[in-house]
Amino acid sequence: MTMAILYGVNAVREALESGQAIERVAIARGRHGQRVPAIVAACRRQNIPVRFVAREELDRLAGDARHQGVVALTAAQSYRSLEELLASAKKPGLLVALDGVEDPRNLGAILRAAHCAGADGVVIPERRAAGLSDTVAKTSAGATAYLPVARATNLARALEELKEAGYWIIGLDERAEQSYDQADLKDSVVLVLGGEGCGLHELIRKKCDFLVSIPTFGKISSLNVSVAAGIILYEVVRQRKMRPQMRGVSPEEPV
Repeated sequence: MTMAILYGVNAVREALESGQAIERVAIARGRHGQRVPAIVAACRRQNIPVRFVAREELDRLAGDARHQGVVALTAAQSYRSLEELLASAKKPGLLVALDGVEDPRNLGAILRAAHCAGADGVVIPERRAAGLSDTVAKTSAGATAYLPVARATNLARALEELKEAGYWIIGLDERAEQSYDQADLKDSVVLVLGGEGCGLHELIRKKCDFLVSIPTFGKISSLNVSVAAGIILYEVVRQRKMRPQMRGVSPEEPV
Protein backbone atom coordinates (compact mmCIF):
# COMPACT_ATOMS: atom_id res chain seq x y z
CA MET A 1 0.00 0.00 0.00
CA THR A 2 1.70 3.20 -1.20
CA MET A 3 0.93 6.85 -0.76
CA ALA A 4 0.24 8.50 -4.12
CA ILE A 5 1.92 11.77 -4.99
CA LEU A 6 0.05 14.36 -7.05
CA TYR A 7 2.03 17.29 -8.36
CA GLY A 8 1.30 20.39 -10.39
CA VAL A 9 -1.28 23.10 -9.89
CA ASN A 10 -3.93 21.63 -12.21
CA ALA A 11 -3.61 18.05 -10.94
CA VAL A 12 -3.94 19.10 -7.31
CA ARG A 13 -6.81 21.49 -8.06
CA GLU A 14 -8.74 18.78 -9.93
CA ALA A 15 -8.18 16.30 -7.10
CA LEU A 16 -9.58 18.81 -4.61
CA GLU A 17 -12.61 19.50 -6.80
CA SER A 18 -13.34 15.79 -7.28
CA GLY A 19 -13.33 15.09 -3.54
CA GLN A 20 -10.39 12.69 -3.72
CA ALA A 21 -9.02 11.76 -0.27
CA ILE A 22 -5.96 13.94 0.31
CA GLU A 23 -3.75 13.60 3.36
CA ARG A 24 -2.01 16.98 3.05
CA VAL A 25 -0.81 19.54 0.54
CA ALA A 26 2.73 20.92 0.48
CA ILE A 27 3.44 24.27 -1.14
CA ALA A 28 6.82 25.84 -1.81
CA ARG A 29 7.60 28.93 0.22
CA GLY A 30 7.74 32.15 -1.77
CA ARG A 31 5.67 34.01 -4.28
CA HIS A 32 3.01 32.27 -6.35
CA GLY A 33 0.49 33.10 -9.01
CA GLN A 34 -3.23 33.49 -8.44
CA ARG A 35 -4.00 29.76 -8.69
CA VAL A 36 -2.05 28.70 -5.60
CA PRO A 37 -4.08 30.85 -3.13
CA ALA A 38 -7.20 29.21 -4.58
CA ILE A 39 -5.74 25.79 -3.76
CA VAL A 40 -4.97 26.92 -0.20
CA ALA A 41 -8.54 28.20 0.19
CA ALA A 42 -9.98 24.91 -1.10
CA CYS A 43 -7.83 22.96 1.36
CA ARG A 44 -9.06 25.08 4.24
CA ARG A 45 -12.69 24.55 3.24
CA GLN A 46 -12.11 20.78 3.23
CA ASN A 47 -9.97 20.77 6.43
CA ILE A 48 -6.93 19.47 4.54
CA PRO A 49 -3.64 20.48 6.21
CA VAL A 50 -1.38 22.76 4.14
CA ARG A 51 2.35 23.00 4.81
CA PHE A 52 4.68 25.62 3.34
CA VAL A 53 8.06 23.98 2.83
CA ALA A 54 11.36 24.56 1.10
CA ARG A 55 11.32 23.90 -2.64
CA GLU A 56 13.97 21.21 -2.13
CA GLU A 57 11.46 19.14 -0.16
CA LEU A 58 8.97 19.31 -3.02
CA ASP A 59 11.72 18.28 -5.43
CA ARG A 60 12.33 15.22 -3.27
CA LEU A 61 8.62 14.34 -3.07
CA ALA A 62 7.92 14.78 -6.78
CA GLY A 63 11.21 13.38 -8.07
CA ASP A 64 12.19 14.85 -11.40
CA ALA A 65 8.69 16.04 -12.20
CA ARG A 66 7.85 19.71 -12.58
CA HIS A 67 5.62 20.26 -9.57
CA GLN A 68 5.01 24.01 -10.04
CA GLY A 69 5.46 24.48 -6.31
CA VAL A 70 2.46 22.30 -5.33
CA VAL A 71 2.41 18.65 -4.21
CA ALA A 72 -0.49 16.68 -2.70
CA LEU A 73 -0.16 13.42 -0.80
CA THR A 74 -3.16 11.14 -0.79
CA ALA A 75 -4.03 8.91 2.14
CA ALA A 76 -2.83 5.33 1.95
CA GLN A 77 -6.29 4.28 3.14
CA SER A 78 -9.61 6.07 3.25
CA TYR A 79 -10.91 7.22 6.61
CA ARG A 80 -14.17 6.09 8.18
CA SER A 81 -16.73 8.26 9.92
CA LEU A 82 -17.33 8.05 13.65
CA GLU A 83 -20.79 6.68 12.90
CA GLU A 84 -19.26 3.85 10.85
CA LEU A 85 -16.92 2.96 13.71
CA LEU A 86 -19.82 2.78 16.13
CA ALA A 87 -21.98 0.77 13.73
CA SER A 88 -19.30 -1.90 13.29
CA ALA A 89 -18.12 -2.02 16.93
CA LYS A 90 -18.59 -5.10 19.04
CA LYS A 91 -20.22 -5.11 22.47
CA PRO A 92 -18.57 -4.20 24.74
CA GLY A 93 -16.77 -1.81 22.44
CA LEU A 94 -13.11 -0.85 22.50
CA LEU A 95 -11.90 2.29 20.75
CA VAL A 96 -8.68 4.27 20.91
CA ALA A 97 -8.57 8.06 20.54
CA LEU A 98 -5.28 9.86 19.96
CA ASP A 99 -4.81 13.46 21.04
CA GLY A 100 -2.16 14.73 18.65
CA VAL A 101 0.24 11.82 18.03
CA GLU A 102 2.50 13.33 15.37
CA ASP A 103 5.11 10.63 14.72
CA PRO A 104 3.84 8.29 11.98
CA ARG A 105 5.89 5.43 13.43
CA ASN A 106 4.12 5.83 16.76
CA LEU A 107 0.76 5.91 15.02
CA GLY A 108 1.60 2.77 13.07
CA ALA A 109 2.71 0.95 16.22
CA ILE A 110 -0.48 1.98 18.04
CA LEU A 111 -2.65 0.75 15.16
CA ARG A 112 -0.81 -2.57 15.22
CA ALA A 113 -1.31 -2.97 18.99
CA ALA A 114 -4.95 -1.90 18.75
CA HIS A 115 -5.70 -4.41 16.01
CA CYS A 116 -3.93 -7.23 17.84
CA ALA A 117 -5.89 -6.43 21.01
CA GLY A 118 -9.19 -6.60 19.14
CA ALA A 119 -10.02 -2.89 19.17
CA ASP A 120 -12.90 -1.76 16.97
CA GLY A 121 -11.17 1.32 15.63
CA VAL A 122 -9.05 4.41 16.25
CA VAL A 123 -10.02 8.09 16.22
CA ILE A 124 -7.43 10.73 15.30
CA PRO A 125 -7.71 14.52 14.90
CA GLU A 126 -7.60 16.13 11.48
CA ARG A 127 -5.00 18.72 12.49
CA ARG A 128 -1.61 18.61 14.20
CA ALA A 129 -1.49 14.82 14.10
CA ALA A 130 -0.06 12.07 11.93
CA GLY A 131 -2.47 10.65 9.37
CA LEU A 132 -2.58 7.44 7.38
CA SER A 133 0.50 7.23 5.20
CA ASP A 134 2.87 4.70 3.72
CA THR A 135 5.11 4.95 6.80
CA VAL A 136 2.13 4.31 9.07
CA ALA A 137 1.02 1.36 6.95
CA LYS A 138 4.49 -0.21 7.05
CA THR A 139 4.94 0.34 10.81
CA SER A 140 1.50 -1.11 11.51
CA ALA A 141 2.57 -4.37 9.81
CA GLY A 142 -0.58 -4.26 7.70
CA ALA A 143 -3.03 -3.38 10.49
CA THR A 144 -4.28 -0.39 8.49
CA ALA A 145 -5.90 -2.82 6.08
CA TYR A 146 -8.12 -4.21 8.85
CA LEU A 147 -8.54 -1.57 11.53
CA PRO A 148 -10.89 1.33 10.72
CA VAL A 149 -9.58 4.81 11.45
CA ALA A 150 -11.83 7.86 11.80
CA ARG A 151 -10.53 11.40 11.54
CA ALA A 152 -12.37 13.92 13.71
CA THR A 153 -12.55 17.62 12.95
CA ASN A 154 -13.06 18.24 16.68
CA LEU A 155 -11.75 15.49 18.98
CA ALA A 156 -13.46 16.90 22.08
CA ARG A 157 -16.82 16.83 20.32
CA ALA A 158 -16.14 13.30 19.09
CA LEU A 159 -15.54 12.17 22.67
CA GLU A 160 -18.87 13.70 23.68
CA GLU A 161 -20.58 11.72 20.91
CA LEU A 162 -18.92 8.54 22.11
CA LYS A 163 -20.12 9.23 25.66
CA GLU A 164 -23.66 9.59 24.34
CA ALA A 165 -23.23 6.24 22.58
CA GLY A 166 -22.54 4.58 25.94
CA TYR A 167 -18.74 4.59 26.11
CA TRP A 168 -16.64 5.44 29.15
CA ILE A 169 -13.84 7.84 28.23
CA ILE A 170 -10.58 6.86 29.95
CA GLY A 171 -7.59 9.16 29.59
CA LEU A 172 -4.04 7.96 30.12
CA ASP A 173 -2.18 10.64 32.08
CA GLU A 174 1.08 10.22 33.99
CA ARG A 175 -0.21 12.60 36.69
CA ALA A 176 -3.29 10.51 37.48
CA GLU A 177 -3.38 8.89 40.93
CA GLN A 178 -5.32 5.81 39.84
CA SER A 179 -3.29 3.05 38.22
CA TYR A 180 -4.53 1.68 34.90
CA ASP A 181 -4.97 -1.82 36.35
CA GLN A 182 -7.26 -0.51 39.10
CA ALA A 183 -9.82 0.81 36.61
CA ASP A 184 -12.79 -1.25 35.46
CA LEU A 185 -12.29 -1.62 31.71
CA LYS A 186 -14.84 -4.35 31.04
CA ASP A 187 -17.59 -2.10 29.69
CA SER A 188 -17.43 -0.17 26.41
CA VAL A 189 -14.44 2.14 26.67
CA VAL A 190 -12.49 4.72 24.69
CA LEU A 191 -8.81 4.82 25.63
CA VAL A 192 -7.46 8.34 25.09
CA LEU A 193 -3.71 8.85 24.70
CA GLY A 194 -1.88 12.15 24.31
CA GLY A 195 0.80 13.15 21.87
CA GLU A 196 4.55 12.94 22.22
CA GLY A 197 5.93 15.36 24.76
CA CYS A 198 2.81 17.27 25.85
CA GLY A 199 0.42 14.41 26.63
CA LEU A 200 -3.29 15.15 26.83
CA HIS A 201 -4.47 18.68 26.17
CA GLU A 202 -6.41 20.23 29.03
CA LEU A 203 -9.72 20.27 27.15
CA ILE A 204 -9.38 16.58 26.30
CA ARG A 205 -8.49 15.77 29.92
CA LYS A 206 -11.72 17.43 31.03
CA LYS A 207 -13.74 15.36 28.58
CA CYS A 208 -12.48 12.11 30.15
CA ASP A 209 -14.68 10.34 32.69
CA PHE A 210 -11.57 9.42 34.63
CA LEU A 211 -7.81 9.40 34.25
CA VAL A 212 -5.36 6.57 34.86
CA SER A 213 -1.59 6.27 34.82
CA ILE A 214 0.99 3.54 34.22
CA PRO A 215 3.45 3.40 37.14
CA THR A 216 7.11 3.82 36.27
CA PHE A 217 10.04 2.99 38.53
CA GLY A 218 13.05 4.36 36.70
CA LYS A 219 14.42 7.86 36.33
CA ILE A 220 12.28 8.50 33.23
CA SER A 221 8.75 9.48 34.21
CA SER A 222 6.82 8.39 31.13
CA LEU A 223 6.65 5.71 28.45
CA ASN A 224 6.59 6.08 24.69
CA VAL A 225 2.95 6.54 23.67
CA SER A 226 2.87 3.39 21.53
CA VAL A 227 4.26 1.30 24.41
CA ALA A 228 1.71 2.81 26.79
CA ALA A 229 -1.06 2.03 24.30
CA GLY A 230 -0.03 -1.63 24.16
CA ILE A 231 0.01 -1.93 27.95
CA ILE A 232 -3.45 -0.50 28.56
CA LEU A 233 -4.98 -2.26 25.55
CA TYR A 234 -3.90 -5.60 26.90
CA GLU A 235 -5.20 -4.72 30.34
CA VAL A 236 -8.61 -4.44 28.66
CA VAL A 237 -8.04 -7.86 27.09
CA ARG A 238 -7.03 -9.35 30.46
CA GLN A 239 -10.04 -7.99 32.31
CA ARG A 240 -12.51 -9.08 29.66
CA LYS A 241 -11.07 -12.59 29.51
CA MET A 242 -11.47 -12.84 33.28
CA ARG A 243 -15.12 -11.75 33.25
CA PRO A 244 -16.73 -15.15 32.47
CA GLN A 245 -14.62 -16.79 35.20
CA MET A 246 -15.63 -14.12 37.69
CA ARG A 247 -19.30 -14.67 36.93
CA GLY A 248 -19.07 -18.45 37.26
CA VAL A 249 -18.97 -20.48 40.45
CA SER A 250 -15.73 -22.16 41.43
CA PRO A 251 -15.99 -25.98 41.77
CA GLU A 252 -14.61 -25.65 45.28
CA GLU A 253 -17.03 -22.91 46.30
CA PRO A 254 -19.92 -24.18 48.50
CA VAL A 255 -23.39 -23.74 47.04
